[in-house]
Amino acid sequence: MKFGVFYEHQLPRPWTDGLELRLFQDALDQVELADRLGIDHVWEVEHHFLEEYSHSSAPEIFLAACSQRTKQIRLGHGIVLMPPGYNHPARVAERIATLDLVSNGRVEWGTGESSALLELGGYGVAVEDKRNAWREAVEQCANMMAMDPYPGFAGEFFSMPTRNIVPKPVQKPHPPLWVACSNRETIKLAARLGIGALTFAFVDPVEARQWVDDYYRILKEECVPIGHAVNANIAMVSSFGLHRDEDEARRRFQDGFRFFQFALGWHYGFGAQVPGRTDIWARFQAALPNMPAAGPAEGGISTPDGLRKHLKMFADCGVDQVSFIQQGGRNQHDHICEALELFAADVMPEFKEREAERVKRKADDLAPYIEAAFKRKAWMAPLTDDEIKPVVALGRQIAEEAARNGAALPPNPQMAAWDKAVRKAQGG
Repeated sequence: MKFGVFYEHQLPRPWTDGLELRLFQDALDQVELADRLGIDHVWEVEHHFLEEYSHSSAPEIFLAACSQRTKQIRLGHGIVLMPPGYNHPARVAERIATLDLVSNGRVEWGTGESSALLELGGYGVAVEDKRNAWREAVEQCANMMAMDPYPGFAGEFFSMPTRNIVPKPVQKPHPPLWVACSNRETIKLAARLGIGALTFAFVDPVEARQWVDDYYRILKEECVPIGHAVNANIAMVSSFGLHRDEDEARRRFQDGFRFFQFALGWHYGFGAQVPGRTDIWARFQAALPNMPAAGPAEGGISTPDGLRKHLKMFADCGVDQVSFIQQGGRNQHDHICEALELFAADVMPEFKEREAERVKRKADDLAPYIEAAFKRKAWMAPLTDDEIKPVVALGRQIAEEAARNGAALPPNPQMAAWDKAVRKAQGG
């Protein structure tokens, strides 16, 4: 199994000068440590206006910074909000490709649509349209990275003419494609589209087994890839907080994880946010005494032996990756670093031991099914050279229009010389 660290950039109130700076700098230090320890992925969310829960509104910037402080760790968008109201698909393609280049081919392209009204309403994305907008944008963004030129598109949610999207990513045809999944139905959708499932629901191993079985059965039987490559993987998030003394692990990390759950529920389920005024941390503190005792979702907050048992249940279910929520609430930077170091020393090695063999065996098993899936795909037709229309420069259009109207423009000797040279070279 592979492992990742997962970031929302949570920042409970009250806010004082320098807190956001420290939050981001600590996170960069943690990612650098995770890279040195051999952890496989860092996942960074994209959220907007979700105060206290997530201050990660520009993940491409954070991941770019991570790329220059690390060597091996994969840089995961967990996720890019894909409906065009948030991000134009061409801009996503440009940013993903550029990050892939500056990181030497380490990007994971996670996608999603959001269900928080603060985000949807802030960017004018209609709730009833968001799934279809996500799907349209993901398919076309993959085409943009893979095709030269992109033929253009007139869709329901965005349109653009023929353009060649540059740069192109290091990973061909595009980085591994994922979708955020919060329920079993989205897992099934991921399988049908041939993309990795980033699961953000906290499920017990029995339920995880059913999710994994559904995913790989549907991928084998029904998959029609939305992208130009299939990424057959399931990643699940887990609580995380490690110490050799279990009581100390809970003292250090339990409230942080519970705040993560509370703030998530506040913004997505039961809250009423007054922008710039609501104090979610205060509401969490008031609710905390009435919270139930530790449940299965907190199984990652434990000793090395307890975490080992927790992770083995997911590995036995066929989960490909577990990503840790270690930055939550007011969890302390030094405690997070200590926990990551203890995990890498005492727990991770046994799960890494046969990972390459497992990945190869899975790839060999899935190869014929993926080949069959691509035979079912309707590909976007590339343009012939004759179909690619030139885009005449604005200055030339102005000059030609002026000439047609008998007007004289001030001469530009340099432009005239270049134009004459080009026409001569073309026999004109």
